[in-house]
Amino acid sequence: MKLHTQICDRLGIRYPIFGLTHSVDVAVAIARAGAFPMFALGRTSLETAEADVARLRSEIGALPWGINCFLTSSVVAETDRAAAKSALPRGHLDFVAGIRDKYRIPAPVKGNFFSNVVRSHKLIDGHAEIALASGAPVLSTAAGAPQRLIERAKAAGMLTVASVGTPRHAQIALAGGIDMLVAQGYDAGGHTGHIGTFALVPQIVDAAQGRPVLAAGGIGTGRQIAAAFAMGAAGAWLGTAWLTATENHTDDQLLAKLLAAGSGDTVLTRAHSGKSARVLRSAWTDEWSRPDAPIPLEMPMQQVLTGELIAGIEEHRMSELRYELCGQSIAYFNKPAPVADIIDRLVAQTIEALQSVQQTFR
Repeated sequence: MKLHTQICDRLGIRYPIFGLTHSVDVAVAIARAGAFPMFALGRTSLETAEADVARLRSEIGALPWGINCFLTSSVVAETDRAAAKSALPRGHLDFVAGIRDKYRIPAPVKGNFFSNVVRSHKLIDGHAEIALASGAPVLSTAAGAPQRLIERAKAAGMLTVASVGTPRHAQIALAGGIDMLVAQGYDAGGHTGHIGTFALVPQIVDAAQGRPVLAAGGIGTGRQIAAAFAMGAAGAWLGTAWLTATENHTDDQLLAKLLAAGSGDTVLTRAHSGKSARVLRSAWTDEWSRPDAPIPLEMPMQQVLTGELIAGIEEHRMSELRYELCGQSIAYFNKPAPVADIIDRLVAQTIEALQSVQQTFR
């Protein structure tokens, strides 16, 4: 048995496994291992995004790849952080100051995306333009699929993909002309909804009107990929799988926390961005779940509020407070491994599971 399906022929890949990553090195490794990389722009400035896409395009060569945009409508018109900070509520500022003082968090020296950039129309529109000009054969979107952008992508010959968390979101994306859907369940890392993967995937398959659907959320073994096929999915979409990959260059402190984590060590919280997101639990998420904690601000103002503190936590390696966006599949990634080894394991496990099912019903 070979793990090769119609979606493989359509996209020119060996395996129906899709990998979402913010790392150029991981994306290249996924492509070279026979799977399909989706390079995400959601956490990069426009300057960094342009440089990363240029390097990726150079290193990936003729191998197929896609580009992912986080197209949230929760943005501000103003790109100036100082102006955005002036609108922050005093109670929230005092709460964050309390966390800073309690844990003695130093100010960042270099900063990061969350301390230097505000999610604005300029940023979102800029990411979209970079994606359209990237030369990638596939454009995927998260948190929205604007019809005008989808039309432009299709006119440029790109296959369009939208991540959805409910049947209603799927219907909206399909009405906009989307070619393929990612059914992302509650189990997933990052911004996610409230329907579990097992319940969601068949509903999205039924709603998809024959278009391919990829299963996402909590997938970390071949048995789950085999189950995705049984639910009608055309392939599997993984993100958390690459956090512990050697090509991701995760620093040793955060890597140790990820390797030790189980599914129950992730939580849904609005403390990261203002939108519901699944992250690795830490003292940071615990502070925001206290009864006296304020309700997190809406995106993007929550990250305007907390960005400098998060940058300080990361830069000064404050382990107790550190977290990362990750899904419940983190339980299956408890030792570092190259991307190729992860994909080989998933493929072998999927084939074994499918063969086992065949033998069961003989």
